[in-house]
Amino acid sequence: MTITVNGLDELKKLAGGDLGTSEWIEVTQRSIDTFADATGDHQWIHVDVEKAKEGPFGAPIAHGYLTLSLFIPLFSGLLEVEGVSTKVNYGLNKVRFPSPVKVGSRIRLAARLAEVEDVAGGVQITVDGTIEVEGGTKPAAVIQGVLRFLA
Repeated sequence: MTITVNGLDELKKLAGGDLGTSEWIEVTQRSIDTFADATGDHQWIHVDVEKAKEGPFGAPIAHGYLTLSLFIPLFSGLLEVEGVSTKVNYGLNKVRFPSPVKVGSRIRLAARLAEVEDVAGGVQITVDGTIEVEGGTKPAAVIQGVLRFLA
């Protein structure tokens, strides 16, 4: 369920709170191949389906940075900030990839709004996020993302 706030003052009230979990999305071979084409990373563990079946993971796996790139669309399903002029992905404080995402897996984001601080023209938020793999014992990614919302 998406939490919707109107403006920076309402956003500030969420500081320290749990944002819940996003919907599940499937990571397909098509999305892996498209990411490989966009980045030029065609390592066999991602794009050679037959060879990857015989590899260390038993199937093709998503690029770690593909998994990371899904943070923003998954996050957008958790929090909608209205009444602002600009939303900017400002950066990352931390990223780790404890577990691979095999092709066909479903992932979702669990997130907490760790911090909200004033910056020139708006606020900066720090989000503690975990990208979970359905049925997995370890997360696919642990992320501390930083975003800015400008008035």
